Amino acid sequence: MPSIDYQLAEYSDLFMLLAAFTYTVALLAFAWDLAKSSKTLKAIDQKAAVQSAPKVMVTAGAPSSGPADSNREWSGEAVTADDAMGYTGKRRNAARVAVALTVLATLIHAAAVVSRGLAAHRVPWGNMYEFCTTGALVVSVVFLLVLLRRDLRFLGTFVVGLVLIMMMAATIGFPTPVGHLIPALQSYWLIIHVSVAVIASALFTLTFAMSVLQLLQADRESKARAGGKERFGFLKIVPSAQSLENFSYRINAVAFVLWTFTLMAGAVWAEQAWGRYWGWDTKEVWTFVIWVVYAGYLHARATRGWTGTRAAWLSIVGYLCVVFNFTIVNVYFAGLHSYSGV
Repeated sequence: MPSIDYQLAEYSDLFMLLAAFTYTVALLAFAWDLAKSSKTLKAIDQKAAVQSAPKVMVTAGAPSSGPADSNREWSGEAVTADDAMGYTGKRRNAARVAVALTVLATLIHAAAVVSRGLAAHRVPWGNMYEFCTTGALVVSVVFLLVLLRRDLRFLGTFVVGLVLIMMMAATIGFPTPVGHLIPALQSYWLIIHVSVAVIASALFTLTFAMSVLQLLQADRESKARAGGKERFGFLKIVPSAQSLENFSYRINAVAFVLWTFTLMAGAVWAEQAWGRYWGWDTKEVWTFVIWVVYAGYLHARATRGWTGTRAAWLSIVGYLCVVFNFTIVNVYFAGLHSYSGV
């Protein structure tokens, strides 16, 4: 068995620290973009109210006039960004800086994860520390890939914030020195099973952030229609609650397919490692619970008309189950999967 490269492992720790610092600066830039853009939209709304313009439209921070399409009109309805989530309107420099910093942080983060794997001569997700740091990296990569097609920069504060929470959980809650895998994990199924689980969890993280914003936006829209005072000014650059729900549903459908494969691959690996496909181990049960919750979410929304806040809460509950599975179950429940190194 190859010896551990402890020097490279130290570089990995330094890269991880530098990535966390860069993510923090990116988080501040995303927050500045939200504050600045919402302030601009508020000024536009006030000007439109003074001029009594019946149809003043706002698309991604820039006013324009014309027939209503996917955007909300100013007349009594909550003003939102482009519901198609396309890149339109005025250039937002703070958001561009935030995205550039996120790209830089992701590259440094990737260097940290890769160097950790090279130091141990294996894939870097053999314990909770490595799973959290690799999972955080995949969340950031998925977010940046989606940004190539959709303007989800309004999610930047929440997504980067979750990435930082995962990295802090890894370094503070699950610090684990680099080492070799235990025999039960020395299988090619570790690469297949865990990598797909990480990608699915990253997608669930995105939909969790979108579902939280959906609930806030739905509350804002109802108050706007009732003529009440709006809260959370940053929601002015967030698409409508319905648009958030629709996009979140599509992402959850893809993530559900990946999670189904995770469940099946885990059963195959269990048969090879322990001689049975299913043994009611705590980890196996909660993996299935997550599958049931998201299956219920997709079924209820597609066939039972569970839309709006009910769909958002189901998506949030599903993600909380994911978090519970990868934290509480791994740490506090004894079983065949108690190999996290914590």
